[in-house]
Amino acid sequence: MYDRGWSGLKNGELLQVASESFDVFLTADQNLPYQQKLSGYGIRVVVLAAVTNRVVDLTPLLAQALRVAAELEVGQVEVVRAE
Repeated sequence: MYDRGWSGLKNGELLQVASESFDVFLTADQNLPYQQKLSGYGIRVVVLAAVTNRVVDLTPLLAQALRVAAELEVGQVEVVRAE
């Protein structure tokens, strides 16, 4: 985010800008689906729900997140939790 100049963007702005360059938005913000109407953005959203937002806890969810993302339609959101 920092190298693209997106660090100051709020969720709605960030989703809009991300949808212009990416197909999938991965986030650890578990409140995002409740704060934004995600169907209004042209992007798939995968929420990584781990014990903490530390990389060591999020990394094991990535393979599952990629599988889920491949099946989502634009505007859909799915939460990925540890199995």
